[in-house]
Amino acid sequence: MAGGDDLKLLGTWASPFAIRVKIALALKGLSYEYAEEDLASKSELLLSSNPVHKKIPVLIHNGMPVCESNVIVEYVDEAFAGPSIFSTDPYERATARFWAAYVDDKLLASWATILFRGKTEEEKSEGKKALLAALDTLEGALAKSSDGKGFFGGNSIGLVDMALGSQLSWLKATEVITGEEFFGGDRTPLLAAWMARFSVLDDAKAALPDVDRVVEFAKMRQARMAAAAAAASNN
Repeated sequence: MAGGDDLKLLGTWASPFAIRVKIALALKGLSYEYAEEDLASKSELLLSSNPVHKKIPVLIHNGMPVCESNVIVEYVDEAFAGPSIFSTDPYERATARFWAAYVDDKLLASWATILFRGKTEEEKSEGKKALLAALDTLEGALAKSSDGKGFFGGNSIGLVDMALGSQLSWLKATEVITGEEFFGGDRTPLLAAWMARFSVLDDAKAALPDVDRVVEFAKMRQARMAAAAAAASNN
């Protein structure tokens, strides 16, 4: 355990928010205890560590809980030595926070609509349009933020890379389930190249779940939601 620090991460294997924290911890070379949470029956430790939102991930550092994934990543960057996640430049830090929020607000919401939230084919189609629009916007952001380098953070990964990269398994699973390609091709060549670079990073490979497992998980969730909706309509 680096520096004698006691670190424990509460998360779920499929959560993009927990995945990005795992990547940040790995980037810093930190070892930690991981506790897989059952969100249908949340542990007392989770409820007491995050009493406001009662959500994962939570990083507990020497008994002190830190909540919300991007807040945790920033805390890890400030609290521990190792490769920097954030730039030292205030404007670049602010820009990274902006695009990380965009990834969560727009990109995650779009594939979640395609897979889970969209109740009609029209709503799912709108989700696909939103996903493509978000990827187009991120293509432009990568061109500007990377300054010709490999990642949003420049020569090494930063907050935006972690926010987007933590969703890669879900994005690939969405492609498998829908039979459509969203990443790559002529539409977003920079993002396609970025994805290839990010996916081979040791820290990313260790944290990202297997796509087939995510596909199976998503289909099981879809089946449960369909069964619940059918039961409700019969009442």
